[in-house]
Amino acid sequence: MGALATAQLVAVIGAGAMGSGIAQVAAQAGHAVRLYDALDGAAEKGRSGILA
Repeated sequence: MGALATAQLVAVIGAGAMGSGIAQVAAQAGHAVRLYDALDGAAEKGRSGILA
């Protein structure tokens, strides 16, 4: 199995510490990333933490 092509979209369910970390690594590798969480505002908080 090879690496995921950067053209592939990565969706991460859960924007806590682990989910945000996975989203960050995927974004740094060149993937488009969608970060989702069931709690209102959690995905935005995770995104803000990545951008900080």
